[in-house]
Amino acid sequence: MTGTGGAGSGNRTRAGSIPSLERATGRSWESWLAHFAAHGAATAGHTEIARIARDGMPAALENPDWWAQAAAIAYEQHAGLRVPGQSSSGDFRVSASRTLPLDRDAAIEAWVAAHGALGTHLGHTAGEPRPSRTEKRSFWRFPLEGAGRVEVSATPKGDDRTILAVSQDGLADGARIEAWRAHWKALLAAL
Repeated sequence: MTGTGGAGSGNRTRAGSIPSLERATGRSWESWLAHFAAHGAATAGHTEIARIARDGMPAALENPDWWAQAAAIAYEQHAGLRVPGQSSSGDFRVSASRTLPLDRDAAIEAWVAAHGALGTHLGHTAGEPRPSRTEKRSFWRFPLEGAGRVEVSATPKGDDRTILAVSQDGLADGARIEAWRAHWKALLAAL
């Protein structure tokens, strides 16, 4: 069974995903599953599933495209089309974040001062970092030998706070996702 809400479906979505989606959209998970089923999502690719989700978003919802992606991923996990942490391309990713009382550039500087010189992360050698900045965010990116790519991003949240997020993409499997998440959370907590 592919898991469209039946008794034996074995929902494999991350625990926090469904309640957050229900609160944001005012729609129950069962209603979302019925919406996806009615529009043939079980045989669709990720882009089409996200479009189906977007079409079901309430008109007054803030960030409907973001919530459509969240709904599509939750559905894909529920239906067994991907497991938690798996991207639509088949590799795995993990992330962690923390809000800091700094501006975005100071948040990146704090990361670099505390962790920029680390040569390895969980036994994987860190490559040459690439700092960059856009109109909206500041970044510190580096490859990890045999463990994908890491992006540390700083996004302003109001006048005096920044969300500092660590995202790691390109993991070959999901076996160490929680170990990586704990690693990144510990580094963020040390700031």
